[in-house]
Amino acid sequence: MPDNKKRGLGRGLDLILESPETDITSRDISGDYVAGAVAEIDINLIEANPFQPRTEFDETALEELAQSIKEQGVIQPVTVRKLGYNRYQLISGERRLRASKLAGLSKIPVFIRIANDEQMLELALIENIHRENLNALEVAISYQRLIDECNLTQEQLSEKLGKNRSTIANFLRLLKLPAEIQIALRDGHISMAHARALINIEDKESQLKLLQQIIEEELSVRQTEELAKNAKNADNSGASSESKGQHKQTNYLPDHFKAQIKTLSQALNTKVKVKRNIKGQGSVVIDFKNEAEFDRIIELFNKH
Repeated sequence: MPDNKKRGLGRGLDLILESPETDITSRDISGDYVAGAVAEIDINLIEANPFQPRTEFDETALEELAQSIKEQGVIQPVTVRKLGYNRYQLISGERRLRASKLAGLSKIPVFIRIANDEQMLELALIENIHRENLNALEVAISYQRLIDECNLTQEQLSEKLGKNRSTIANFLRLLKLPAEIQIALRDGHISMAHARALINIEDKESQLKLLQQIIEEELSVRQTEELAKNAKNADNSGASSESKGQHKQTNYLPDHFKAQIKTLSQALNTKVKVKRNIKGQGSVVIDFKNEAEFDRIIELFNKH
């Protein structure tokens, strides 16, 4: 019965499955190594992993790892899958592979296994989550890719990773934040705890305003949580449309801005207003009552 099924696939597919160029079964197709083996192979035979979740690598850290590899060798083999005759594709260990190339190695120790694309993605993501120092946003993206591309539920993902479902959910919530906050988190300007506090604010403008305040004033997580709580209460208090309009027009200014505005206003003996957006761009408006006062202000500037 099994033979009849195989024949039903057609001669063309049979030839493909039996060809050493395309066979990815567990039997020895390279003539040297079998799936499941640990061996040293030519580093140039390893193709990049198209499912690599990490997109940025610290060049300094890679150089340090390369130097360590020159002195100590590759302690932990990278993991590859066998694609066909003398063809391998990286599953995990891209930092080690890159550093080994920088170190000038011609061969690298590998753990060889067979995996289809979905298994490969799952292995790569899980390997990176557990072993690489991913930032919180990269972890969140990896979790979401596992859910979307491997058809997993949050519960199944928590079982695979050995993490609480609430932990998974907290990371995934980061992906709902505005792009500006995600970038600040990615670049290390705020911590995951800061980002989690910002999630609780429903209004995007209020989120971005607090983000700027966190960065400008280097607020602690506790301070951020308190301000986020106040902002959330304000959003839920059902304030009048007039007060909401005033809030929307208010632009946040750090204390040192306010002090400088006061000093400038006293020096010019007139009202000075400053407007600034979330990106730090803005304008300074100096009031004058008539042409004579305008000339007086200009003269003061010319003296300096």
